[in-house]
Amino acid sequence: MNSLRVAVTGASGLIGTQLCAFLTTGGHRVDRLVRRDAGPGEIQWDPARRTLDARALEGVDVVVHLAGENVAGGRWTAARKSEVMKSRVDGTHTIASAVAQLDQKPLLISASAVGYYGHTGDVVVDEASPNGTGFLAEVCKAWESAADPARAAGVRVVHPRIGVVLSGKGGALAQMKTPFLFGAGGPIGDGRQGFPWIAMDDTIGALHHLMGARIDGAGIEGPVNLVAPGATRQGEFAKALGHVLGRPSFMPLPGFAVRTIFGEMGQGILLDGQRVEPKRLLASGYTFARPELEAALRFELGR
Repeated sequence: MNSLRVAVTGASGLIGTQLCAFLTTGGHRVDRLVRRDAGPGEIQWDPARRTLDARALEGVDVVVHLAGENVAGGRWTAARKSEVMKSRVDGTHTIASAVAQLDQKPLLISASAVGYYGHTGDVVVDEASPNGTGFLAEVCKAWESAADPARAAGVRVVHPRIGVVLSGKGGALAQMKTPFLFGAGGPIGDGRQGFPWIAMDDTIGALHHLMGARIDGAGIEGPVNLVAPGATRQGEFAKALGHVLGRPSFMPLPGFAVRTIFGEMGQGILLDGQRVEPKRLLASGYTFARPELEAALRFELGR
């Protein structure tokens, strides 16, 4: 791949930090979008006010939009749900409207999530599957639709629907391993719900791959599931994590306790789940670096 100029939102987040480092090391130029006054290598924007000077994106080859409020940041009160929805819709609309104004249209990689599919039960879904029900599904649908101004202007838009990213540097894995280390780990609820995970290496590798990926001779666009193959269940993940950490994994967190402690957020994130396959990512020729769960956990946790 030739050297690219890539603009990244959410550059200080768990994924964004790793992506920027990877691209810079690979010889690409990275411009980070920031809400404060911009310094060298930065572009100022204000997604809450939907302001971004499109001229600052002239000459950019790819825009990777990762920014958005954390859905697991607390109970889903009406105010919290509004913040989550607004952050994703406003940020995406701001980016999409800006790139739509450019004469030289960049590729827009605008993040989404596997929550798009809602709770899938035993059904294994791929990118052709319909939008599900529930708050996360509603957010993901609105999140992706907010990129319509770019699509209408002829911009090629890719929506990586990202699963649970496994990283030893933080995120979900850091929170999940704590009870295991104290001997209190185990499945959440009945453990049968889907747990669509992806290693950090493959998250970054897949995002880089999407910058040049093609299917049937054309540049890839639309939804692409960023999950490891295998449609893992939550109980399988708990067993693997316990094995890697050398701790028991038979202490379940009952569903009623999850709902009591976390409310709707606990149901939507911990008890509901998706069994997802990365059909389009594999069809585009991507080769996973860490497709096996236990090996991915050992690498990320240094075990």
